[in-house]
Amino acid sequence: MSFQEEEMDYAAGDYDMGEVEEDMYFAGRLMGDSESEEEEEDEYDNLDNKITDTSASEARKGKDIQGIPWERLSISREKYRQTRLEQYKNYENIPQSGEGSEKECKLTRKGGVYYEFWQNTRSVKSTILHFQLRNLVWSTSKHDVYLMSHYSIIHWSSLSSKKTEVLNVSGHVAPREKHPGSLLEGFTHTQVSTLAVRDNLLIAGGFQGELICKYLDRPGVSFCMRTTYDDNAITNAIDIYGSPSGAVHFTASNNDCGVRDFDMERFQLVKHFSYPWPVNHTSLSPDGKIIAIVGDNPDGMLVDSQTGKAIAHMRGHLDFSFASAWHPNGYTFATGNQDKTCRVWDARMLSKSIAVLKGNLGAIRSIRFTSDGQFMAMAEPADFVHVYDVKNGYDKEQEIDFFGEISGVSFSPDTDCLFIGVWDRTYGSLLQYNRCRNYSYLDALI
Repeated sequence: MSFQEEEMDYAAGDYDMGEVEEDMYFAGRLMGDSESEEEEEDEYDNLDNKITDTSASEARKGKDIQGIPWERLSISREKYRQTRLEQYKNYENIPQSGEGSEKECKLTRKGGVYYEFWQNTRSVKSTILHFQLRNLVWSTSKHDVYLMSHYSIIHWSSLSSKKTEVLNVSGHVAPREKHPGSLLEGFTHTQVSTLAVRDNLLIAGGFQGELICKYLDRPGVSFCMRTTYDDNAITNAIDIYGSPSGAVHFTASNNDCGVRDFDMERFQLVKHFSYPWPVNHTSLSPDGKIIAIVGDNPDGMLVDSQTGKAIAHMRGHLDFSFASAWHPNGYTFATGNQDKTCRVWDARMLSKSIAVLKGNLGAIRSIRFTSDGQFMAMAEPADFVHVYDVKNGYDKEQEIDFFGEISGVSFSPDTDCLFIGVWDRTYGSLLQYNRCRNYSYLDALI
């Protein structure tokens, strides 16, 4: 992944809805208006404070799902959407990769309705540290979501509508338990670049190679470790999984070209594989035998999870990749790239991807399959999450359209909910969509 300071500064600020609304809201003022800057700020703050959460019933009555008061602005939603499509700058490490990928893309039918809008919660402010890393939202049930909000890891309960701070990394964080290899002095002012939560285990990865492990049913932090002291140490992704023996493991992908596997029963590093380029994301196959690896190379690879040796390569992307995910069937997987495409592969025949799916604005930075394999969600850097009907060959999609940078997407384990983190100075929030169910068979009982 890109590490230069100027590239790290390339982020959502240029496309912040708050700035757009501020420009639009005050666009009607006369040049000779005598109000001071302080008065303008007060008026803008009052506008911001009036923006409330949006429920499904309010959205059905015509309220914007993000609470944006289009009727009071000097531009319509449709016009602003067109402006975004024309002006949003997709970040590329390889120039013109987005244009070069278009000829292979599958034509899909839009209009699918698989998940319906349920709630937009503005009290939950989801944030992003690095513009290329968007795995900062995780759902452990349809009522429990974990996400980054500045220096806090937050738990949101959609059942009680309450948020709780799980861990604050702005100050000093040190483990309460003693384990061999744990950095007992801990860390100070950790910049969290990636996050993973599964069952009761939460792991945060940092810009300096930090790993902070916390069990949600235990007080404090259990384990801290710095994976590397390399200058280019950022933790790009974490994948938590259960080993065939039943032990909980996780893999950490780092910018130092390493993939490390940790056994959380013993709190030990058990494997360390190195590759020719920085590793941006890994995902383990459902049977635990194969790791899909993508990074700062257009080609990806499948490697043996025990030895780290390459089994096969995936060729077709034109830029660097930052996302991967396995379908529950164990042989289908997908990769997301800065060439604006998601490629779907069959591990049994990698000579050609089985589908090439195109984004609207930019890179595909996050991919998730539902646990039943029915749907796949792919998230762009901003504004669009696409949900595909997997079992019908990715021919039809639901396009979820909003405004703001995307910090992460997550299906609940039971597939009932889809959560989307939105990062924006004014409209930052957590979007919840609920799965549409066909209960027409119940009509026969009435």
